[in-house]
Amino acid sequence: MLLLYLLQAVSYKLQALFMLSLFPQLLFLAPFSATLLRIAAAVVFFSIAWTHWQKREQLGDIEFIVVGKGTWIPTFAAALEFLIAVGLFLGMYVQLVAILGALAALKALIWKRRYSVMIPISRTASALVFVICLSLVFTGAGAFAFDLPL
Repeated sequence: MLLLYLLQAVSYKLQALFMLSLFPQLLFLAPFSATLLRIAAAVVFFSIAWTHWQKREQLGDIEFIVVGKGTWIPTFAAALEFLIAVGLFLGMYVQLVAILGALAALKALIWKRRYSVMIPISRTASALVFVICLSLVFTGAGAFAFDLPL
């Protein structure tokens, strides 16, 4: 019986030595990680929407491939980015909004070289926002969200 107790004590010490996490005491905060990612992506989309709204006259003069030019293009882009930002910030329909955000980030990543004036963030930031939005699609909204799980 004593040998079994000693083996169990050694086993617990070895488990503590080879934990999968450096700080296992912080793992209870895991649901907040998706919340932080969600809010970070929302701040980026708010920033992009604000830039498009402020420069809509200047950006309306750019000739786009399919739709031509006009002030409605940056206005529409700002409205869509604002809706994505609000959805991410409030945690409403996060998976749908994150898919739209991932598509917007992918569009920014692809078209940054051709329309650098229209896309105010770098390609690296676009790639990071794309990955954040994809992770929100797969992991869900996190804490403090009004989203219904699927």
